[in-house]
Order: sequence, then structure tokens, then C-alpha cells
Amino acid sequence: MDGSVADQRTGSAGAGEGPTPLLALDGYSGPLERLLTLARSHQIDLVCLSLPDLVDQLTGALKSAPPGTSLGQKGDWVVMASWLLQLRSLLLLPAHTPAQQAAQDEAEQLRDRLAGLQEMQALAGWLDRRPQLGLDVFVRGQPERFGTFATAEHEIDLIEFLWASLALFDDDLAEADPTAAYLPRWLDLYSIPEARARILRLLVDAAHGCRLDELLPQEPDAAEADTRSVLVRRSAWTSTFMASLELARQGDIVLAQEAFLRPIHVNAASVAAST
Repeated sequence: MDGSVADQRTGSAGAGEGPTPLLALDGYSGPLERLLTLARSHQIDLVCLSLPDLVDQLTGALKSAPPGTSLGQKGDWVVMASWLLQLRSLLLLPAHTPAQQAAQDEAEQLRDRLAGLQEMQALAGWLDRRPQLGLDVFVRGQPERFGTFATAEHEIDLIEFLWASLALFDDDLAEADPTAAYLPRWLDLYSIPEARARILRLLVDAAHGCRLDELLPQEPDAAEADTRSVLVRRSAWTSTFMASLELARQGDIVLAQEAFLRPIHVNAASVAAST
């Protein structure tokens, strides 16, 4: 059957009326996809189908396909027709032969591939129908808070605030009594120069040196101990230690410690050099 006769029997099979072209064969008239479904479910006798008519009508459908038909859709038609030809060729082989077994295996593989192709097409269609970022939906910052309004409890007049700030630098404030300003109480604590002089003075009479705590000023009596004496004692320790480090850096004294957290021994540099 040539292409013109096939077009007359299919009613313009190249254009088709759906996803697959229409076919008009002996024993079947309808779309190619429906024919494949009937063949897979063994609901049609493939012996009655004419293979040349099937090939001619499929060729005519591919040539006269609408302009909007994609190459992938045409490929699907070819795959469906190939599977039909594969199933039809199995009927021509003798039963229970290695060739028929091999053909059946190939048919099974072709069916699995066709099933996988349909699944991929379904997934591609689902993805194509999903909203696309930047086209159907768009990103934005923080989500909107419907029904929530933030209002300040106190309103500040900017002009009044500036005038109040300028009032702090008014010239009248310069005539205020400075004695009225708060001044913290001066504490005459033990200074580093005093500790330095005391270390040098005591080391002159100490032939074998002394411990660092022996260089501290005399502690007050327990009865006279108060908050100020405690502060003086702490400042004496700090100043004496800082002064000893400075004198050791200058080479005037030598510091020694037997172990960690043990007392620090102080010697004059001249005495330490002679020993």
C-alpha cells in the first residue's frame, strides 16, 4: 500500500487526532498508542495486522506531522511501531526454538525500555508543570507578618531633643562650682617607686638575699586592719612584684624560684655574680 492510499484510509494519518497518529489496518482502526496497549494486554490478534501497511502509514504520519510536533514525540511513535513489529515477528517463528526465545528476550527488554521511557516522560511532564523560580514564583526577603503592627510607646520630638542637647553646652554651665562635682576618694597606696627603693635598700644589708615577701612594708596590727589597709597590702604586693621584675630586667637583682608556687628569692646582682 503506497502513502496516498494510507492517507485516505487513516483520514490524514500524518496529522493525527491526539498524541499518536491514527491507523487504519485490517482488524484495527484507531491511534497507534491504543494499538500498542491492546497488543501488550493480548486483546488483539497481531496476525491480522499487515506489517507493510503499518510501516507505510507510520511513514506517512511522520512526513505529514504538524509543525508543532517535536522530534521526541516522533521518536516515541517509532519506538511504539518497533515494538509492534517485534511482537508481530514473534508469531512468524516456530514455537520452542532458540531464535524464538531470543526474540522473546529482546521483546521483554524492549518492553522494559518502553516502560522506562514512559516513566521518564511522566517525570519530565511533572517537572515541566512545576512553578519555575524567577518565572512563575519569585524570591523575597523576610516573610510578611499579617496583622502585626509595631508601634513605639514613646514619641520623641527631634527639635526638642536637639535643644535639650545644646543646653548641656550652654555657657552658663561653665560658671558652675566645680567642687560640687563628684570626685572619688584618693587612696594613697603603695607605689612602684617606693617598692623599688625599698628592695634596693634592704638588699644592701642582706648578704644572702631574701624572699620577695620579706621586702613588703610592715603589716598593720590585726586590730588596726580595715578596708584601706587591705588595699594597701594588695598594692604593696603588686608594686613590689612589678618593681622586682623591672630591676631584674635592668640587671640590678636576680630572681630565683625553686618550683612553681614556691617563694621567690631575691639577690643583688653583685652577690649572685660572686657566688
